[in-house]
Formats: sequence, structure tokens, C-alpha cells
Amino acid sequence: MFHSLKLFIGIFYIVTLGGYITLFYYLHDILHIDLLFIILLLVGLGVFSAYMLAKMATQPLMEYIEHLRSLSSQTLHELNLPVTTIMSNLGMLKKGENDPKTLKRLERIENASKMLKQRYNELDYLIKTQTTLKIEEEFEICELLHKRVEFLQNLYPSHHISLECEKTTLKGDATGLAKSVDNLIDNSVKYSPKGSKIVIRFKEKSLQITDSGEGIDEVDLIRIFDSYYQEDAKAKGFGIGLSLVKKYCDKNNIELTVKSQKGVGTAVELKFKG
Repeated sequence: MFHSLKLFIGIFYIVTLGGYITLFYYLHDILHIDLLFIILLLVGLGVFSAYMLAKMATQPLMEYIEHLRSLSSQTLHELNLPVTTIMSNLGMLKKGENDPKTLKRLERIENASKMLKQRYNELDYLIKTQTTLKIEEEFEICELLHKRVEFLQNLYPSHHISLECEKTTLKGDATGLAKSVDNLIDNSVKYSPKGSKIVIRFKEKSLQITDSGEGIDEVDLIRIFDSYYQEDAKAKGFGIGLSLVKKYCDKNNIELTVKSQKGVGTAVELKFKG
């Protein structure tokens, strides 16, 4: 589709340019019309042609994007039912089961289902952000952080995640903040030894996530928010996680600072303004 579009635009451009040259020659050299009038006429025709060219170039793309958005929404809706069904039936199975091995297996399935549900929520959030300029909702920050810590502690039992929170109601993009917290804790786990502690504190509209991991030197610290940047090519890498955190903070007027020392650990702070 897009190959044919490029060919059509190219032909339209060449034909239009040739038409303008011919028209200029005819009006100026044959009819001897005033040059200023010809220039004004060509400028007007040029603006009209530019509009038509832009419309031809963007309309198929917009239709394609709208089709993808509709398909994503429908697919997402269809995924919600089986995930919810699995989680609800797991709860009933666990109630009537006493065998430790079976319970352990059911717990693994439940954790996997929770991860699928989390991916569902993230996809739903991404689709909504494409259609909404700014998400504004009131939420209790301690409740949000408690849910994230509970989820991530089950996901990373090798690390201890602690939470100290001052009860505060914030207004903004709660789902985006949850995703940012997940990404920050995920990176803390990657670069911290097993058995170490990750501390989350919220006080006076300031969220701090501190670990006692490998730390980052000053040279790498400048580049950690670049998409797909890796401190060590052999390591797991920061991926796009920190880049997404930076974009979220910029969009929601949140001041983001990172302090780190090699061999000591890293502290990330999000200051909520307003």
C-alpha cells in the first residue's frame, strides 16, 4: 500500500512541477501578463498543491493507524475474559487444596496470571494515552505503592523490598506512575545482589527508591535515560525502562534525579510539583 503511495506522490510532484513551469512560460512569454500577478498566482497554486500532497500522504497512514488502534482495543477486550477466568478459578482451586506441591504449582500459575493481567493493564494504558491528551485522576499514593511492592515482592523473592509512606492524595496519571515504579524497582533488582534491600520512601511529595547495588559511575549516569542504553554490553541492560520513566516525568511535570556511587548503590527521586 505504502509503496504505491510513494509512487503516486512522486508522479503527482513531477506533473505539478512541470505544470507550473509550463503555466509560467505561457503567462509570461505568450500572454505577457504582469510578473507580480503570475508569482502571486503560482504561490496560491503552490499552497493548494502542498495541502493536497499532505492530504494524500497522511490520509492512508491515519486510516492504517486507526485500524491498528481498533484491532488492538478489540484484541485487548478479548484477552481480559480468559485472564480473569483463570484467576477466579485458581482462587477456588486453592481453597479446596491441601497438598503443598499442588499449592506451589497453583501459586506459580497465579503469579503468571498476575503478570499477564499486568501486561493487559499496560496495553490498555498505552491505548488510552494515544487517545487522551492528559490523564488526570485522584489516587492515594500509599495504596498504589503498597500494591506495586506486594506484586514485585512475589516476583522477586530474592530481594527484600520495604516501603515507608506518608499518606497523600495525588492527582495525575496513576497507571503511568505504577509503570515507572515497576521499571525503577526492576532495575534495582537487576543490579543488586541477592538478599539485598530495596527501600521505597514517600514523604512530602517526594518518592525515593534506593538500593545497595553495583552503582553507576558519573560517565554512564549521564546516558542512562537514553533508549536501549546498557551500562555493560554483557549485562542485562537498562533497556527502555528508564527512558519511559524519564518521558513520564517530563510529561507530568515531575522532577527526576538520580544519585549513584559505584559499589555503593543508587538512589532515584521523583519530586511531585503542585
